[in-house]
Amino acid sequence: MAFGVKIAKGKAYKAAAIKRRHIRVRKKVSGTQVRPRLVVTRSNRHMVAQVIDDIAGHTLASASSLDSSIRGGEGDKSAQAQQVGALVAERAKAAGIEAVVFDRGGNQYAGRIAALADAAREAGLKF
Repeated sequence: MAFGVKIAKGKAYKAAAIKRRHIRVRKKVSGTQVRPRLVVTRSNRHMVAQVIDDIAGHTLASASSLDSSIRGGEGDKSAQAQQVGALVAERAKAAGIEAVVFDRGGNQYAGRIAALADAAREAGLKF
């Protein structure tokens, strides 16, 4: 089954590029009970990370920059992404998850996405 995203013009081009990359990544990445998928969703202001078992269709752990422990904290958006990565790794370890498959959500692996992934690795989550 082929998925196509039309080439857009102007502001919609970036969203179309992210959608195209996300489709390409999701063809290969899937979460299981043993090794769930760590999904990163990025907006201009916030980061959300979820650990999902795709077979059962359940979210096992999640963290966001909107959580009360992170919201209003010091630092720039990369520092908040690091805090989200550490928090999602802590919650995943509490749920008994040791290893995950990383899904960057169509975003390029740089900046805040890389900061979140590095913080999750440092907290003990294996990719």
